[in-house]
Amino acid sequence: MSRVQLALNVSDIDAAVAFYSKLFGAKPAKRQPGYANFAIAEPPLKLVLIENTSARGTGVAGALNHLGVEVETPEEVREATHRLASEGLVPEVQESTTCCYAVQDKAWVNDPDGAPWEVYTVLADAPAETGLAGDGTCCASADELVSIGNKASSACC
Repeated sequence: MSRVQLALNVSDIDAAVAFYSKLFGAKPAKRQPGYANFAIAEPPLKLVLIENTSARGTGVAGALNHLGVEVETPEEVREATHRLASEGLVPEVQESTTCCYAVQDKAWVNDPDGAPWEVYTVLADAPAETGLAGDGTCCASADELVSIGNKASSACC
């Protein structure tokens, strides 16, 4: 099973978790400081909330952190990487990278307007002290995420 991932920047993680729990009738699958993710069965969705007050404006301004497709196996990530490359995209591959409180294999590309997309699989949970970026800090900045498709280094997510 694969599902689409939507990662949103939120200004108040507790308020966002309360709202999305009500909206989807589900509790978070993972909850850490400044971070929550939901594994929604219907519609099939991985909703990720990242507390990022500096990026989040009002309304839709700054809401998008990144998008993704969660797949079940590392082989599916490799297959997607090859398919994307054969289509002329230049995926940035990250293997066994720690971010968002998990160890993941992933491939990143940007859409024509710069929205970052990842195809990823979760290999294992990571300890809470690893933080969002896997190094004890928060996730990559919006500028880092937007430049992922251009081979800029990124911290995570």
